[in-house]
Amino acid sequence: MFAGIDLGTSGCRVIVIDQNAAVTAEAHITYARDAEQTPALWWNAVQQALEQLPTVILGDLQGITVDGTSGTILLTDAAGNPTTPTLMYNDARATEQASRIAAIAPKDSGAHGATSSLAKLLWLLEHFPHGDHTHALHQADWIAGKLAGQFGFSDENNCLKLGYDPIARQWPEWVRQLVPTQLLPQLLPQVHAPGTPIPGSNLVAGTTDSIAAFLATGASETGDAVTSLGSTIALKIISEKPVFSPEHGIYSHRLGDLWLAGGASNTGGAVLLQYFSREQLAALTPYLDANKPTGLDYYPLIKPGERFPQANPQLLPRMTPRPTNEVEFLQAMLEGMSRIEYQGWQRLKELGAPWPKSLRTVGGGSHNPAWMQMRQKLMNVPMLPPRHGEAAYGAALLAVRAF
Repeated sequence: MFAGIDLGTSGCRVIVIDQNAAVTAEAHITYARDAEQTPALWWNAVQQALEQLPTVILGDLQGITVDGTSGTILLTDAAGNPTTPTLMYNDARATEQASRIAAIAPKDSGAHGATSSLAKLLWLLEHFPHGDHTHALHQADWIAGKLAGQFGFSDENNCLKLGYDPIARQWPEWVRQLVPTQLLPQLLPQVHAPGTPIPGSNLVAGTTDSIAAFLATGASETGDAVTSLGSTIALKIISEKPVFSPEHGIYSHRLGDLWLAGGASNTGGAVLLQYFSREQLAALTPYLDANKPTGLDYYPLIKPGERFPQANPQLLPRMTPRPTNEVEFLQAMLEGMSRIEYQGWQRLKELGAPWPKSLRTVGGGSHNPAWMQMRQKLMNVPMLPPRHGEAAYGAALLAVRAF
């Protein structure tokens, strides 16, 4: 038996599979509404979820893999006790630290930006200078450490935003220059490839939540691609070589000897919800007709600014003229989003990624048959059903891979 533990923004999910990847048990704990995200909250949720599993399955676990939100970080002492607050994945207060990183980091580093875990690490060190800081740990690292009874290890995917070089597979010297000398070498975690065993435990090196969700779909070979039609539209494809283009919002995570390249547009479901309630969307969807295009050239955005497939902070939303017919208006937006997705795959190909040989779709938009048909007409590649929709399943697959 192999367990995947997913720490999402709203709770914890555990899925247990056997060596044939069949689900044998699962449990889910939801955080209380408005609960502050703390390590104690995560740990309590993990313990409660594990307690829901049959005892016989818990006793048979060969490997456990944890995934967590990308860029969520805290500092701890040698025993794993938190010495600072947690800065969550979307915390953008470290603007001054991000400027210092930008001055010395290579342009293709994943550590750029105020939400990177390296910027947050520097912010924590400067605002809590007197703590007994030993380890810098991401959300997944801390939970894995609690389960293993040892701390100080991480994985190549979580560490990308901490400045780790996935090509050279080492911490670059410029990262070490930013960290106080007396805290090295322990502060930066020992980095393992996702899906490799952690010595001295039954833990397996994990990944981020979005990559675990990608793996859960069954995508595993070069050219396998996944589109997430959620609040935004995110594209990921397995490539034989890394693709880095920060100016286009594109970077790559290492997956063994392959790479997961991708980017995310600001268009998506959040734009639809600016104009329609969920009930309206459900009522209008049956009347959409992918075989009768509206002819309208929309670029749906909530506000000015796009990051991928074109990086243009001044790009204006384009949703005029607006038809009086609400079905036509909705269809025009979905057609525009389909074109943006298509342009995203074109951009990735221009920069060295393969063209999708298969495409799986996850997220709320995957349940809209007309939207799926519009995309199929543009892409003209096999559209495959995802194997599973939960990140915890993808994490469990990594545990199987290790053994």
